Amino acid sequence: MHEYTVLTLIGIVAVVVWELAWARTGIFSSARYWLTMAIVFFFQIWVDGWLTKLSAPIVIYEPTEFSGTRFPWDIPIEDFGFGFAMITFTIICWIKFGHREAR
Repeated sequence: MHEYTVLTLIGIVAVVVWELAWARTGIFSSARYWLTMAIVFFFQIWVDGWLTKLSAPIVIYEPTEFSGTRFPWDIPIEDFGFGFAMITFTIICWIKFGHREAR
């Protein structure tokens, strides 16, 4: 079973549903959010690409646990979904619970 793939998809769907149905912070319509995600993915490509390159891997994925799709270079595609879910959830929580104006 492709556990990493399945859990990544569950994470993406859960975060998107949580934002749209409950949190309603409006981040998906924010240019700042999408710029943030572009910056995150830019650096993720460089770091993750270096960590997972098949020529000299530092991090090795069990082939039965993910889809096997790697893009770009040798980055498992699930890493981008995981990064999206993790960063998006963190930003939503920051806006909803943690970011308070100074009194």
